[in-house]
Amino acid sequence: MPVRHVVVSAHNGVHARPVAELVRLAQAHELPVTLRTSDGTTVDLRSVLAVMDLALAPGDEVLLETAPSATSESVLAQLARVLAPDA
Repeated sequence: MPVRHVVVSAHNGVHARPVAELVRLAQAHELPVTLRTSDGTTVDLRSVLAVMDLALAPGDEVLLETAPSATSESVLAQLARVLAPDA
């Protein structure tokens, strides 16, 4: 299963605009994409409310995961850029 470890570096954390971008990217991918926090909380990235409830802040470590497909690595890279634009 393709995974990507990301340390959130967005200066203001993950607020409404980045969450909307994450959800848009995840919904465009035909397969489910999940985000797991360091405390083990796992959410479906296609749910705005679930992602907003995480209140991700700079320095938080997350794991992005999706099922294998031809576009998995590309989608994970795009999602990682939203969470860590400085990386």
